[in-house]
Amino acid sequence: MTVSPVWSQNQGQSDEILLFVGLKLDDLMMRYGIPQSVHAARGGEVWQDDVVFIYNEGDFYIFRDRVWQIGLRSVYGMRIGDARAVVQRVLGEGVQDRGDYILYRIPGSAWPLSLRINISADRISGIFVFREDF
Repeated sequence: MTVSPVWSQNQGQSDEILLFVGLKLDDLMMRYGIPQSVHAARGGEVWQDDVVFIYNEGDFYIFRDRVWQIGLRSVYGMRIGDARAVVQRVLGEGVQDRGDYILYRIPGSAWPLSLRINISADRISGIFVFREDF
């Protein structure tokens, strides 16, 4: 038996932003303008470093000239600060619980797309949607 995600019938702007993963840098700037701020995100390896453009809508992680990851404050009705149990209720089956984070593969995209929900003290502490192939 497969359970479908219990996503809101009225998905908000943060849910639509998932479509912007893979967006070219010039298209991102045309859509949102100049970012509020820009910073570097250091990875564990030099090749994992990213430039991050901060907007009200989310934090856009850039690799070369494309958005490969977006940090969000809310998506599919889940918000930072919500209890861990909310993730299972909203996403249903298909979540991979890895302890301090939960992964969910987002179907129907042109490339492999996943949702990562970071968990701290049994609460959502971070929400990221990313291209798995980057």
